[in-house]
Amino acid sequence: MSASLVYVGMDIAKATLDLHLPAQPQPHVRQFANTPPGHRSLVAWLQQQGRLHVVAEATGGYERAVVSALQTAGIAVSVVNARQVRDFARAQGRLAKTDRLDAAVLADYGRCLQPAARAVPSAVQRQLAELIVRRHQVQAVRAAEHNRLEHTTHPALRRQIQRHVAALERQLEQLDAWLSDLVRTEEPLAQKVARLCLVVGVGRLTALVLLATMPELGSLNRRQAAALVGVAPFNRDSGPRRGHRIIRGGRSVARRALYMAALVAAFTNPRLKLFYQRLVAAGKAPKVALVAVMRKLIILLNHLLQDPSFQPT
Repeated sequence: MSASLVYVGMDIAKATLDLHLPAQPQPHVRQFANTPPGHRSLVAWLQQQGRLHVVAEATGGYERAVVSALQTAGIAVSVVNARQVRDFARAQGRLAKTDRLDAAVLADYGRCLQPAARAVPSAVQRQLAELIVRRHQVQAVRAAEHNRLEHTTHPALRRQIQRHVAALERQLEQLDAWLSDLVRTEEPLAQKVARLCLVVGVGRLTALVLLATMPELGSLNRRQAAALVGVAPFNRDSGPRRGHRIIRGGRSVARRALYMAALVAAFTNPRLKLFYQRLVAAGKAPKVALVAVMRKLIILLNHLLQDPSFQPT
C-alpha cells in the first residue's frame, strides 16, 4: 500500500456527511449536506486532497447515493460494518460518540485495517438488488399481516387486512414479472441464472437472490464463499475445552435463500442427498448436517460461475 494513500473517515447521517481527513499539523474536518449538490461539493473537495480512500459505515440506505457519487468520480470507498467500527473504538478506549468523533474513528480504522474498496456495481446489478430487496420487504409485511389476521376477530378489521394481503400478493406478482423482464433482457444475467439452476435444488428465484446479495459470487475461493454467506464453522475452544462449532455473521438474506435450496437438495439432489444422509448416520444433528449441505452448495455454485466448462453431476 502506497504511503501517499490517506484514509478519510466519513460519518453518514440522514441530512449531513461529516468528513475527517488526517493531516499535519491539524486534521481537516468538513461537513457536507447528504444531498446531490452536497455530494458534488464533497467530490470536488476530495479531488483536491490527493490520493484518498474514503471509509464509511453502512447506515441502512443513507449511504447509497453518496457512495455511488464517489465511485462515479473514481474515488475509492469502503462501506464497513458499524459494529466492527464501534468495537475498534472501544478497544482504543474511545467511549464518546458524536458524528465528528465517529468520522475520526473511521479514518483510524481505515489506516489500521486497510479495508478493500467496494466494487462499482453495474446498472443491472443495482436494479436486481433493488428488486430483490423490495420483494423481501413485501414478503415480510405479508407474513406480518397473515399473523395479525389469525388473531383478529373484528369483521371489518379482518376484511381490511385481507384487502391489504391481496394487494401485497399483487405487488409480489408485479415484482416477479419485473425480475423476469430483467433476466430476459440482460443476457449475462440470464446465463448466470441458468448456470446456477443446473444444480438440483436451486430454483430461479434462489439464483436471483444469491446474485443480488452476493455479486462477488464466482470470484471467491471456497473459504470466502462460505464465510460471505455465513455458513463457515467457527471454533469455540479454550485450553483443553473443545466447544461446539457455530456459524455466525454473513449475509442473512442470501443465507435464508440458501437454506431453502439446501432443504430441497438434501432430499432430491443425488450427491447432496448422500452427503446429508452420511452425516446424519454418523450422528450429526439434522440441522447441523443441513448447514453442511448449505456450505457444499454455495461452494458448488461459486465454482459453477468461476469455471464455465464445469458441469455438475
